[in-house]
Amino acid sequence: MALSDLVSLPGGRFRMGSDRHYPEERPAHDRAVDAFAIERHPVTTAQFAEFVEATGYVTVAEEAVDPVDFPDADPSMLVPGSVVFTPTPGPVDLRDWRQWWRWQPGASWRRPDGADLSVEDRADHPVVHVAYRDAAAYAEWAGRRLPTEAEWEFAARGGLQDAEFAWDGDELRPAGRDMANTWKGAFPYRNEGWGATSPVGAHPANGYGLLDMIGNVWERCVDAYVPRHFIPGAGSVAAEGRPDLLAPTTSPQVMRVTKGGSHLCAPEYCRRYRPAARSAQSDDSATSHLGFRCVV
Repeated sequence: MALSDLVSLPGGRFRMGSDRHYPEERPAHDRAVDAFAIERHPVTTAQFAEFVEATGYVTVAEEAVDPVDFPDADPSMLVPGSVVFTPTPGPVDLRDWRQWWRWQPGASWRRPDGADLSVEDRADHPVVHVAYRDAAAYAEWAGRRLPTEAEWEFAARGGLQDAEFAWDGDELRPAGRDMANTWKGAFPYRNEGWGATSPVGAHPANGYGLLDMIGNVWERCVDAYVPRHFIPGAGSVAAEGRPDLLAPTTSPQVMRVTKGGSHLCAPEYCRRYRPAARSAQSDDSATSHLGFRCVV
């Protein structure tokens, strides 16, 4: 199996979250993680293809949509597909995300844009259009698992304490250098950067030698999403701060934490290209900017 290289991390205490940005990142607090190893870069399309070839696995995006889940939907749209970003012709109201996301029949990890691009075109890009079930199935096949939010954030910080980004300094592009694949230009209609995912490793590694921890694709974690951090040892949550949030669930609508931001994060719209940043995605979501990496 051509799995991603693992980078061993020592674990320890670090400052998790931020009090300076979005409310869901609060409160900043001390958190401890045990030693673990994490994949050097997000799982690529080529690596996911090897998993599918070995197992015959069918992703959520490749299955027909259950009309029970969408009783008011056009029957012609209840076909395999996924959600794809589409630039707008010009400026739009940034409060309405529906203007740049569309349901695309046929879109999946095999064809990220639905028709034009295929696996071969993006073999070394992060795999996208993966629901939580898909990512967890790959991890099990690989003998690995998905990270907790604390593990992911510890890794993303690269040894820096309470830093704004995954690199030194308080600038998104220090000295004009692109440190991550994030949106450049006017969102969501003019992109002067990649405009989509980039090959893994196209940008500098962080202090732990990890690639694409910021930008490119959002990455899935196992923690169920809550709107604020629990402080370990406080209230009804036990010492690790998350045991009740990791209970197994069969609901595809459960919301889990995603980390790292993506190529669609823009200063005027989404400043979530930081280790502390977090967002929520339902387990059944599969989009063109959502991927994952595994840990041991």
